[in-house]
Amino acid sequence: MNIYVANIPFKASEEELKGLFQEFGSVDSARIITDKFTQRSRGFGFVEMTDETEAKKAIETLNGSDFMGKALVVNEAKPRTENSFEKGGNRGGGYNRSSHRN
Repeated sequence: MNIYVANIPFKASEEELKGLFQEFGSVDSARIITDKFTQRSRGFGFVEMTDETEAKKAIETLNGSDFMGKALVVNEAKPRTENSFEKGGNRGGGYNRSSHRN
């Protein structure tokens, strides 16, 4: 199961995040998302756990819990869809040629 984790402290490492979830079972991977230009943490990431029961227990227990001084937001990750940008990611703002025709 893929788990979304938000409000991760900027000083946290992927190993520390993985260790937190390993208390509930086997962790396949833990990844903190970084800014592609600065390489700094963006404050969220994903943890992959094989066993769904262990993953659900981790979500239930860790959501709202303190991790390095911050309250984590933990829930099941939703798969990306083709229209992810339409639902709020990209609001546009560019010039619309069709609305300025005579």
